[in-house]
Amino acid sequence: MSALDKMWLSFYAMGFMAISMGLIYTSRYKLKNRIIKFVFALTAYTLLIISFIAMIYLVFNGPTGGA
Repeated sequence: MSALDKMWLSFYAMGFMAISMGLIYTSRYKLKNRIIKFVFALTAYTLLIISFIAMIYLVFNGPTGGA
């Protein structure tokens, strides 16, 4: 994976984290319907797990060796 691809992957992971933060806040404090709360929370935690895996990959893959 090139350095530019790693940059885009890190941006996507940070975006997923921001979206999950908003979805968790919405599901906990703004919604009253239990089904919609569950769907929002499930989506948020799924995005959070995906971003966690992406960040672990980026951290342990290391820098690229190009000039």
